[in-house]
Amino acid sequence: MAIEEITLERPDFAFIRNLVSAGERVLDLGCGTGELLELLRSHGVRCQGIERDENCIISCVEKGLYVHHGDIDEGLSHHISKSFDYVILNQTIQQTLHPGDIIRETLRIGKKVIIAFPNFGHWRIRWTILKDGQTPVTSLMPYHWYDTPNLHFLSNLDFKNFCEFEKIQITNSAFFRKTKQIKFLPNLFSDLSLYVIQD
Repeated sequence: MAIEEITLERPDFAFIRNLVSAGERVLDLGCGTGELLELLRSHGVRCQGIERDENCIISCVEKGLYVHHGDIDEGLSHHISKSFDYVILNQTIQQTLHPGDIIRETLRIGKKVIIAFPNFGHWRIRWTILKDGQTPVTSLMPYHWYDTPNLHFLSNLDFKNFCEFEKIQITNSAFFRKTKQIKFLPNLFSDLSLYVIQD
């Protein structure tokens, strides 16, 4: 798939691409098969990733991407403070054991942190729980409770409350539904939320 086709299918990727300038340093935590890293590299960004899935790492290496094998739950202490312009957690934070600790560590090593996660406050999820009385399966959360990699489910409001409690500054945000950006009542109508934060 061509890079520009990826941005059409993934408005979160396009938003991140427009945030990051050529020459800036980016660390993508849980980078998967490297589509976002490849997109950023094509725009002159100096980027690297960390990924625990060996098959994903092979895919990244085949693309010529610089990716380390590692589990972010085991810590990021080997990274120097403020050594990256951006640290990215794109649909990763909800799969970690201790998301609060990881967010604090990313704020240490990055000047800014980009966090995107499936919004559990979307109206369809609320309605499914109310109507069926069970955890929903959606396109962004396509697993059942017993096989999901997602350990934490959160909404936009949950994340904002966390940032307020931790005194973390939200400098930018965007909300998406499939290929569209959502601006009206995002906690109700967006299925993917993206925040830029700094300490």
